[in-house]
Amino acid sequence: MRLGGRIQAAIDVLSDMEKRKRPASEALKGWGLDHRFAGSGDRAVIGNMVYDALRKKASTQYLMDSDSTRRLVFGTLLRDWGYSAETLAAELEGDKFAPDLLSDAEIEIFTSRNLTNAPAHVQADVQEWLVGSLEANFADDWIGEAQAMTQRPPVDLRVNTLKSGRDKVAKALKRAGVEATATARNGLRIAAGQGADRQPNVQVEAAYQKGWFEIQDEGSQIVADLVFARPGEQVLDFCAGAGGKTLAMAATMENRGQIHAYDADKNRLKPIYERLKRAGVRNAQVHGPDDDLSDLTGRMDRVVVDAPCTGSGTWRRHPHAKWKLSKEMLETRLTEQEEVLSEAAPFVRPGGYLVYITCSILPEENENQINSFIEDNPQFELLSVGEVWQDLFGFNKSQPWSSDMKTVTLTPGSVDTDGFFIAVVGRKG
Repeated sequence: MRLGGRIQAAIDVLSDMEKRKRPASEALKGWGLDHRFAGSGDRAVIGNMVYDALRKKASTQYLMDSDSTRRLVFGTLLRDWGYSAETLAAELEGDKFAPDLLSDAEIEIFTSRNLTNAPAHVQADVQEWLVGSLEANFADDWIGEAQAMTQRPPVDLRVNTLKSGRDKVAKALKRAGVEATATARNGLRIAAGQGADRQPNVQVEAAYQKGWFEIQDEGSQIVADLVFARPGEQVLDFCAGAGGKTLAMAATMENRGQIHAYDADKNRLKPIYERLKRAGVRNAQVHGPDDDLSDLTGRMDRVVVDAPCTGSGTWRRHPHAKWKLSKEMLETRLTEQEEVLSEAAPFVRPGGYLVYITCSILPEENENQINSFIEDNPQFELLSVGEVWQDLFGFNKSQPWSSDMKTVTLTPGSVDTDGFFIAVVGRKG
């Protein structure tokens, strides 16, 4: 496909998302099924256009003075893909599949508008109702933190130390351009591309098939490390899902002790079995919603609650979710978090730890939630995650957000990872 057809495809996908209220991944998949002639390279470029457009949807619409999907895609190409109106016109000339070019009047609008005059939420590329939450979390830096969420994310890998080492995996993936992560001790990173750049599919690599590494955002690796699970301990991963943190903890525990990987949804657990096998994990036992966990009550050294949340920390990867989020959805997640904390707490032994994690940057789901839990459960006390951070990662690297060095929030703007929150509460002996 030529550029014009790819641009029109991106416009069609964005229009389909609006019309049918479905996420980008589903709309892109549907377009691909309807246009089987398109190759994988075409689909990758179209996907890049769609996701880049969604990341800066509000600010681009402001600059174009329109909510038209056509202007949104063209505005994205002008802002982030290195095109000018002249180079676009030259490349699309004679392309019968291309959409109508921007008119002189439309170009004049785009070049005459300035984001410094836009409302704050437009500059930040978030819904207006989220301003209060972000301001409460990041004070005067909230716009910059939100803007960091509009950038493309890298591909991060966690080296599986049960089978390999970082240098060995880096050598195996040299052609992919991997570099050591800035903070995570066993991480590798493939930098985000620009424009039509296509990220390598590392899952086809022999090193992946051998279980030498997993795809896992650096932030997720960091919070798994901050759980500080030790060899020989009894750990309950209460919302294990596909098992990313279970795998990471198994490696830090050196396959000694026991991890009980539980999830209330058996469909979310489905991938964990093959992942555990490939990674060579021997100290994990998987539990589904029909299993009786009563024997674990009061016996766990650490209980990890990777709680259901809005996913606001993953807006770089799932930008459509930023525009779909509603106050009602947030309230639903808050209720679910309260329930899962209440269900998980009894498994912690006296002297043990409950670790609360979200992939959210909203204080309602984070500090507010854990403070409310402690008020209702005086047998638990808030401990310092910040001290563990400094012990593991030192003082000479980028630091996460923290008002008191007890709870910490990771963000793209502070430590160049997805957004994560982690708090640890100890059960009094």
